Amino acid sequence: MSGHLETGPVWPLPDEAATAALASRVAARLDDGLVFYLHGPLGAGKTSFARALLTALGVGERVKSPTYSLMEGYTARERPAWHLDLYRIADPGELEWLGLDTLTDPDALVLVEWPERGAGALPAADLELRLDYLGEGRRAQLRAFTARGVRLLRQLS
Repeated sequence: MSGHLETGPVWPLPDEAATAALASRVAARLDDGLVFYLHGPLGAGKTSFARALLTALGVGERVKSPTYSLMEGYTARERPAWHLDLYRIADPGELEWLGLDTLTDPDALVLVEWPERGAGALPAADLELRLDYLGEGRRAQLRAFTARGVRLLRQLS
């Protein structure tokens, strides 16, 4: 995805606890709806980050991986929250039956793993998290694409 407005620092994430801590920092500063794309190779921690973020936002139920259901819905701080995993999608046209119009609610938090597989069918990202392997751990970097994303990114930096 190009056209970003601002790039944040690189955060080393030596373990899953560090990933959860970053998610908690994001949650503490999230006061608006946001479309959040999650990028990274298999096993990089996209689902772990999404689960930790939703939990930090007060989702009391078990946060399931949407690998097979494609989309799971929650209520986070009295707002709708959606977690999508599009890894198994071969063509964005396959998403028509999911009812993606619900994702356009400006108050909703939308977390999308493998967003490139839904290109053209998804709302545009406010913020993107890129996770990569770094030795035994991971590294994370955020990029903002909208004013909403820039505000959150600056609060984290």
